[in-house]
Amino acid sequence: MKRILSVIGLLAMAMPALAASPAVSPQQFEWSWEGVFGTYDREQVRRGMEVFTSQCHSCHSLNYIRFRDLVAIGLSEEEAVALAADYEVAGPPDEWGDPTVVAARLPDTIPAPYRNDTEARALNNGALPPDLSLMVKARVDGANYIASLLTDPDYNQGEPDADGLYHNPYFAGGSIAMAPPLFEGLIVDAEGNDMTVDELARDITAFLAWTAEPTLEDRKRMGLKVVLFLLVLTGLYYVWKRKIWASVEH
Repeated sequence: MKRILSVIGLLAMAMPALAASPAVSPQQFEWSWEGVFGTYDREQVRRGMEVFTSQCHSCHSLNYIRFRDLVAIGLSEEEAVALAADYEVAGPPDEWGDPTVVAARLPDTIPAPYRNDTEARALNNGALPPDLSLMVKARVDGANYIASLLTDPDYNQGEPDADGLYHNPYFAGGSIAMAPPLFEGLIVDAEGNDMTVDELARDITAFLAWTAEPTLEDRKRMGLKVVLFLLVLTGLYYVWKRKIWASVEH
């Protein structure tokens, strides 16, 4: 009887987790960084950064990205310095010990939009906007999950319910507190045309994939070097083995 009650208790505790699981698997998209030889599309990542700074950063943070890291996606050092200067970070205390703020510099992380989690919840109807630095790694099939969530037509065209939540089948539980962040015309492309929601979603996903693993290309290059080294070493070992055993009768 005790075993039966224990099993029932475990199932009862698991029910909320099962109920909160996504009802719909993410759509599958093609990404430039997939595969052994895949790399980030620098133009796409820079467009995604523009989407983030203009639309997402009002609620979400990037706690693990510094302004100097943005040089890796194609910004010049001068552009990164100019971008950092648009933000303020905590400076040294003044002569009275009071806190000060100064313009951000290259070594600084991108400042969070809120001073603390309490302020974030207070300004978002109790919901805490998550940090997006590692979101692609934090979710199963993260890139496809984010792109699917942002491009769902019912979500983008829907209205909030009585609790201020929006229906989105890709989000755990089926409802999300975030209002649809993307809309056509938010950003224009190089030709001056309004970008669609699907294009914007792909771009911001590419940027978040880069923030989650800025060293992906270095890792792949190192992996290829290791594989080539092991192949050469295997060949040398085979030749050495043949030479050692050549004089031994079998």
